Amino acid sequence: MDVIPVIDVAHGQVVRAVKGERSAYRPIETPIAATADPADLARGLAKLFPFRTLYLADLDGIEGRGRNKHLVPALSHVLPGVEIWIDAGTGSRGASRAVLAAPVATLVVGSESIETTRVWTDIAAEAPGRTVLSLDFRHDEFMGPESLLGDSSLWPSRVIVMTLDRVGANAGPDFQKLADIVSRAGSRRVYAAGGVRNRADLDALRKIGVKGALLASALHSGKISAGDLKEVAGR
Repeated sequence: MDVIPVIDVAHGQVVRAVKGERSAYRPIETPIAATADPADLARGLAKLFPFRTLYLADLDGIEGRGRNKHLVPALSHVLPGVEIWIDAGTGSRGASRAVLAAPVATLVVGSESIETTRVWTDIAAEAPGRTVLSLDFRHDEFMGPESLLGDSSLWPSRVIVMTLDRVGANAGPDFQKLADIVSRAGSRRVYAAGGVRNRADLDALRKIGVKGALLASALHSGKISAGDLKEVAGR
């Protein structure tokens, strides 16, 4: 199972995400790092476990304040060889091209940032092997074009199911929604994002066919340990 740590960055600092209410996010305090600097947190994560992938949510880009272009090079320097998934609110093919200019970057396209299915297909055509689709939900409502959710043939090989209201809420994943997406995904790899609390949640996700999970709060609280990560991720 792929286990991917998440770094949410706003105004240059890593913030603690809670229920997708971005206006309430505050600089993170964590035993993993001494400061809320993204590079410091990346170093701390590297000491915790040899993750293969890092998820970077550039909240400034997502909220239209301008993408933090320096983040991917800085994190890549700290984490050589690690694939960086970056969600920066990309909503056009031109914007996706700018993100993909970094060789280590994999583009995450959130459905909340897409106006039409045609926009998605244009973006996906830019670099099919380096594009991940995030199907975004808030309070059971899909955020994005309904046709994108309904037509699984539009999905790439890797799909995130993002339940924003469960992020940092200690509420557990939306297993029913994830099982539904897995049942329609075919050979695509489905990743859970939002609500993962502990090792038991990871085991339950794996049983329903989820291939990976995005983690933040459970790592900072220590509820998922380095030993758990080794057993689940097989490293």
